[in-house]
Amino acid sequence: MNLQNVEQARYHMIEQQIRPWNVSDPAVLDLLASVKREDFVPLAQKSLAFVDMAIALPGGQSMLPPRVQARLLQDAAVQPTDKVLEIGTGSGYMTALLAHQAQRVVSLEINPEIADMARDNLQRAGIHNVEVRQADGSKGTPAEAPFDVILLSGSVAEVPQSLLNLLKVGGRLVAIVGEEPIMHAQVITRTSETNFTSVDKWDDNAPRLLNFPQPSAFKF
Repeated sequence: MNLQNVEQARYHMIEQQIRPWNVSDPAVLDLLASVKREDFVPLAQKSLAFVDMAIALPGGQSMLPPRVQARLLQDAAVQPTDKVLEIGTGSGYMTALLAHQAQRVVSLEINPEIADMARDNLQRAGIHNVEVRQADGSKGTPAEAPFDVILLSGSVAEVPQSLLNLLKVGGRLVAIVGEEPIMHAQVITRTSETNFTSVDKWDDNAPRLLNFPQPSAFKF
């Protein structure tokens, strides 16, 4: 694709996939126009960078579709002073979007090959307020807590309390939660030391993050 075609494809991604999906925050739309998604897509899939689908990454993982990433970003409502924890770095695209909005991002990626790829992508994009760690995201990083925002770049059957405990009071966790065929994007806000409120925002499916607890399907 030549440069003109790339910009045309990016424009169509925003206008035809993302805006119609109730993403209207101008700051989010501006970021999607300026952060080059194609630079975070594996070389073999470059032509799919702006398509409304998940893109395969090494180790059976995948990059979420653009509209899902945009909606999660909008729901996270990241502020310039926020410290953000991302679970599931993937290719680093969502990490880059978060980094443009936050003061600092710590991103945990369980797959070493993907963590290296994300670091390279972020470095090439000139993003320096991010630390990508090869680590099991289901454990979080208690030593770094509390966080203003925790964002899960994949789905979980339920959000473990241990992650919610890493939020600042007033902080929020954004994740896609539940079982197929219908999962819900949830924003869980810590309202006090002991209380949390949860709001279901929209429905979509996303690949599972690894090592998160799977509740038993059988209830007696």
